[in-house]
Amino acid sequence: MTRKLFVTTALPYANAAFHIGHMMEYIQADIWVRFQRMQRDGAVQREVHFVGADDTHGTPIMIAAEKEGITPQEFVARIAAGRAQYLDGFHIAFDNWYSTDSPENVELSQGIYRKLKSTGLIVTKTVDRFFDPVKGMFLADRNIKGECPKCGAKDQYGDNCEVCGAAYQPTDLVNPYSVFTHATPIMKPSEQYFFKLSDPRCFAFLKDWLNTPGRLQPEMVNKVSEWLGDAGEKLADWDISRDAPYFGIPIPDAPGKFFYVWLDAPVGYLASLKNYCSKMGLDYDTLLADPATEQIHFIGKDIVSFHLLFWPAMLKFAGHPVIDKLKVNVHGHLTVNNEKMSKSRGTGISPLRYLTLGMNPEWLRYYIAFKLNSKVEDLDFNGDDFVARVNSDLIGKYVNIASRCAGFIAKKFDGKLAGELSVDAQAWITRALTVNVDGAVHERQASIAIHFENREYGKALREIMEIADITNQYVDENKPWILAKDPEKMAALHDVCSASLILFRQLTIMLSPVLPAIAAKVALFLNDGPLSWADTSVASGAVFQTMLGRSIGAYEHLLTRVDAKMVEALFDTPLAAPVATAVIAAAPALEVAPVELAPSEGIEALAPEIKIDDFARIDLRIAKIVNCEHVAGSDKLLRLTLDAGEGRLRNVFSGIKAAYQPEELVGKLTVLVANLAPRKMKFGISEGMVLAASALDEKADPGIYILNPWPGAKPGMRVG
Repeated sequence: MTRKLFVTTALPYANAAFHIGHMMEYIQADIWVRFQRMQRDGAVQREVHFVGADDTHGTPIMIAAEKEGITPQEFVARIAAGRAQYLDGFHIAFDNWYSTDSPENVELSQGIYRKLKSTGLIVTKTVDRFFDPVKGMFLADRNIKGECPKCGAKDQYGDNCEVCGAAYQPTDLVNPYSVFTHATPIMKPSEQYFFKLSDPRCFAFLKDWLNTPGRLQPEMVNKVSEWLGDAGEKLADWDISRDAPYFGIPIPDAPGKFFYVWLDAPVGYLASLKNYCSKMGLDYDTLLADPATEQIHFIGKDIVSFHLLFWPAMLKFAGHPVIDKLKVNVHGHLTVNNEKMSKSRGTGISPLRYLTLGMNPEWLRYYIAFKLNSKVEDLDFNGDDFVARVNSDLIGKYVNIASRCAGFIAKKFDGKLAGELSVDAQAWITRALTVNVDGAVHERQASIAIHFENREYGKALREIMEIADITNQYVDENKPWILAKDPEKMAALHDVCSASLILFRQLTIMLSPVLPAIAAKVALFLNDGPLSWADTSVASGAVFQTMLGRSIGAYEHLLTRVDAKMVEALFDTPLAAPVATAVIAAAPALEVAPVELAPSEGIEALAPEIKIDDFARIDLRIAKIVNCEHVAGSDKLLRLTLDAGEGRLRNVFSGIKAAYQPEELVGKLTVLVANLAPRKMKFGISEGMVLAASALDEKADPGIYILNPWPGAKPGMRVG
């Protein structure tokens, strides 16, 4: 029997690089996939297809591309080009990475729409929609922010609340504003296409689907059931259309209308699979129709309303076969020191910085896995705990076994393990790999396998470390370093070191879904083939039969300790100090003869010395001047409209009118003091200050020189 697994993760929006939350989800899924692929022997085989894609459609990407003077496709391609360094860097082995802006996604999305329409679940209504009077366009749900109508949380998007999880219409928001211009949107009528989620058929299906055992965690069943209501009275029709201009998939037979991104994005899972099947010579339709095929999906708790209401109903009534085999694994958020991640508060972690600092990706894989379980709980990254956990478990327990025993095999026994083991050594191996529960002996590998299958990674790793503890106890009690000094104890030395390395191999097999790169190194060292979970079976004798008498390679160091200083440098902070310090530290020491220069004429004397922390409190950002105009009634001011990469525009008044005409500045980049408190002026609110240079003595130089960053800088980049 073959279990066919189609594994997916939430699609990242293609307007930015991966953040650490993406890495957490992908690591979680990758561990599960690697565990499944190790099940090559036994009654149930595994066929695994692990696919992902960029979510590429929507207004934000269209606007971002427009600002840079390129097409949305070019913008998305640039983002996609940077994905591999993250995925490869953290050993995340997707079989296929694709895009929702693809021929397959157009075909599948439009096909699903046509089937839904044929069932009577697509209707049109003329509705009032939010319109940005400054930008001159209708606003998608995610282009509007305001206060959640359910819990009152501020700065929530127009489709669902990331705090309480409620789904609603953008018109329900309190104090809404456009994310592009910060203007208060107005209402304008527009004909829109809706999926009738309020139809009784949808409620009946969702009620049954959600309560199917194994489909979803119990806490999520309860949560989503609240959104359904007792008889579906809480389900509202879903607006699936957007008006031009819009970057997306056209709705068939509806000129000027496009699918809302949340319709075609989840179809992107299927599109990526279809693309992968075509590359591999697999029959896509046959695979999905096979009763043995399951889709296992990993997502965060902030987007469950789309994946547990709209998506299942859409698949069901489009007659898609995957709906009966869909299982959704919801996880919590990643916090830092029990705070929501925020660069401005110094609680953000850049995965690329992690790699650039030379930190081992498997440190992070292990730490995240150790803290993960199957519940919808937030996972906290604590720097001190990270250092302690990795150094204690991976170095002090796991790697320590090989480093203490392998050298003796090479030096004393020509790199060959013992051909047979003493009764005592066999007893220690059995003791390490089994556990007595209520008088019955159980193999640990069986319970560890169940933990991995159920995504209880923390439980799996704790039990694996118990095996490591027993192995280290065995080494400590037998002291091979003492045995090696006595020529008459060579047989005992051979016995102890061979048994210890056999257990080390068992630990490696069980850890390999979490530590694939280290496991590959160990496989070379031990002259192993592909690691199989079946080799952990005590009852079958697999633990011993392939290792006794085997020649192994020379041991090389597998892993270094985590340096606490690296962790300190990892955190995003509002300070520029880490960047400046790194540059200074990297620079070679030079002996430079002092040179005296005459001070420049008219230049102001330097201000009193400050500390780096004083400077670092100033948040300087690259900003693009998207508009500039004279200020009526002012002889000195120009009004600048700035894009600082925040998803909104800023209004800044600057006293540079004597030096520049407005048209000279439009489209230029400059430097903005971004965390300066807004200032109420006669002419309006100024939200920051642009930097310019001038002489103290205007007679020496009356010029004003606005700072203009080097080409290549982008809005939102930090200056430091």
